[in-house]
Amino acid sequence: MGSTAPVNIAIIGGGIAGLALAAALIKKPHLDIHVYESVPAHSDVGAGLALHRNALKAMALLGPEVHQAYLDKAINIGSGDNEEAEAEMATEIFFAHGPHANTAADQQPVAELGRAKGRKSVSRADLLAGLLSLVPKDRVSFGKKLTRIWEEDDNVSGKKVMFEFADGSTGEADCVLGADGIHSVVRGYLLGEDHPARHPVHHDKWQVYRTVVTTEQAIEAGVEERFTRTVPILLGPKGHVNCIPLNKGTRLSAGVAVRGAAVDEASVDGPAKDDNSGKGRSLDVGLYKDYTPEARAIVGLVAKDTSASWAVGDHDHAPVYYKGRVAMLGDAAHASLPFAGNGAAQALEDAAVLDHLFGRVKQPSQIEAALGAYDAVRRPRSQAVVDLARKFGRVYAFAEGDIHEDPEKVRDFFTLAGQFTNEADLLKQNEDAMSKMEKSFRGRSKNG
Repeated sequence: MGSTAPVNIAIIGGGIAGLALAAALIKKPHLDIHVYESVPAHSDVGAGLALHRNALKAMALLGPEVHQAYLDKAINIGSGDNEEAEAEMATEIFFAHGPHANTAADQQPVAELGRAKGRKSVSRADLLAGLLSLVPKDRVSFGKKLTRIWEEDDNVSGKKVMFEFADGSTGEADCVLGADGIHSVVRGYLLGEDHPARHPVHHDKWQVYRTVVTTEQAIEAGVEERFTRTVPILLGPKGHVNCIPLNKGTRLSAGVAVRGAAVDEASVDGPAKDDNSGKGRSLDVGLYKDYTPEARAIVGLVAKDTSASWAVGDHDHAPVYYKGRVAMLGDAAHASLPFAGNGAAQALEDAAVLDHLFGRVKQPSQIEAALGAYDAVRRPRSQAVVDLARKFGRVYAFAEGDIHEDPEKVRDFFTLAGQFTNEADLLKQNEDAMSKMEKSFRGRSKNG
């Protein structure tokens, strides 16, 4: 007979990955869930998200309330009207430089990304608030920065995962799932502190400059009105430019990403983590004088306030996502550059698979089989997206061979890339993971 006590799961990290997973797992009576987040409280900062179709499908798998939390906080891309809610929308890609440069007036982007019905944009802070509302307050502890993790044998369940926080407090669980971001302590435990894939890398030295203003301020500054309702990406060799509408269309997140501009490669983070690396660096608008007027207007808006400027990096591939009863997910497992718009989507796919598997985990002895199945299914796909995001950035910067010289090649590249990310069969991904876990169960049964 298996244990009748709930399986205790500690989720380290209360970001999108951790909270989405917790919101799903909390509904399972055979699991006891607790989330530990390092910051004292979530702040109202962070870039906008224009989630692609695979993210929407993953949220639906996590549960209708998870999907609804997103819908309640998001704005329809392209229109705020209810009658447009199910219209197909996409991120539009334009050339902002060179002989193939096209403008908003052309109405013809060179390519599209993430086309989906009812597609929306949302600020990271708003999405976190929606997800947090789904997790009982007594199941979330803020101000808990993980410093150490280890496993100990337990006479009842075989082993326990122990962990310690910066404030000196400790905890234990049957399983630890690390969703603690790009600088993950859990990743360090799984790979070892000296592993070459332990820390973020900066192969292309990307620096991102971003500002958030009201929509009215953006239009007054000369930003194309259409670009305050859609998600454009304007490409060029001195930096690519983009906008994302936020907060039900009342604010606009505008950014410029410059390849080769990062100086402080020892620190990678976005403003959501309140990291000061790179803040205050100026953005020279004169470098963009040969960009289209629409792109120059956005650059000018961002250049007015470069206090939110940071280096972005990603992870080289980890050889494994789990060890024993500890696993990592989201940015802790596969931080990617933001250029494919799929970082949050891959975190949500991780959560969907883990939720599906842990629906079947009724006793601690089954945890390792579940984590092994998760690793086998999610690691290849999520790491392929890391590679793809790197290539996106180089295409955006006209640094991927001569592809930028041929709009048809660019269109074909983004079409195929979009099919890989957006059209994945997530139901089958869940089923494949479950099949691998059940196969492991049968193998252990045969071996006594």
